Amino acid sequence: MMNLFTDILKVLVMLTVAILLSACSEFKKDSVSIRLAHGLDVQHPVHVALEYMNTELQRLSGGTMQLVLYPSAQLGSEREIIELLQIGSMGMTKVSANSLEAFVPEMKVFSLPYLFNDQAHYWNTLQGDIGQRLLAAGTQYRVRGLGYFDAGSRSFYTTKQEVHKPSDLNGLKIRVMSSQSAVEMVNTIGGAATPVSFGELYTALQQGIVAGAENNPPSFYFSKHYEVSKFYLLDEHTSIPDVIIVGTHLWDSLTAQQQTWLTEAMNVATEFQKQLWAESTAMSLAKVKEAGVSVVEADKSLFQASVQPIYDELKGTSIEPLVKEIKALGDSK
Repeated sequence: MMNLFTDILKVLVMLTVAILLSACSEFKKDSVSIRLAHGLDVQHPVHVALEYMNTELQRLSGGTMQLVLYPSAQLGSEREIIELLQIGSMGMTKVSANSLEAFVPEMKVFSLPYLFNDQAHYWNTLQGDIGQRLLAAGTQYRVRGLGYFDAGSRSFYTTKQEVHKPSDLNGLKIRVMSSQSAVEMVNTIGGAATPVSFGELYTALQQGIVAGAENNPPSFYFSKHYEVSKFYLLDEHTSIPDVIIVGTHLWDSLTAQQQTWLTEAMNVATEFQKQLWAESTAMSLAKVKEAGVSVVEADKSLFQASVQPIYDELKGTSIEPLVKEIKALGDSK
């Protein structure tokens, strides 16, 4: 009798183990780990928001989906990572809308200076029909926009002299991203636009290869560029959002439910990042002032007038109707 009981117990244990192994196997089959690479430091608000997005994605999916983050340009530059997405070797990334111009020409509109009236106009554009159309415009290039993060407004900073008006930039070598739009903007204002990779910029500023650059306050602070650039002009010439993109290889492999979870996690992370960005901007400006940086409020009307030729050149182009649509959205508020 005891032997029979022991045999039955063994069978029950084996069945239990088999069921557990089956459940684990099924979990592994249905679970998705998405590799997401970007170029920013782990302290940056964008990385913190991506960590939050991962937590939210795991919650929504019951632990069956997760993001695996690779920050600090571990896996290459923005353009290199976009190419990895296109061939399916990477799942997602965060890039500047500026970097998407080569793949989604319409994204060039965000590089236009003084396009938005205020934050409300900016977010109404991004989260409305215009922004959603632009997110979908890259599918033919095997990338799909999932949502936007706030990247603030870009302003000029210099190493040797304070800038108050456009003529103060005349002849100064100003670092810009590798973007024709950014080059045109700086050259139109009067500076000498000089593309330099972000990773090499600190040294370029320190050695005088460039006399200044332009970026938002958190990037200025977290990059430590304030150590070699003691003049920051708060002119807020462009508001270029960050875009979270997913390769169509990955997107098309997800079920409809998984796509919904990923989209919902993105939306929640966007709202979280908005607040995080506002706090980080205020903190960054306070920190660089403490470090001895002169932060000057610009007379924006002077800079707006200086870039009018850029808008004049848009007449008759495919970008002009989009600019008019965005401007009209601002005028309606």
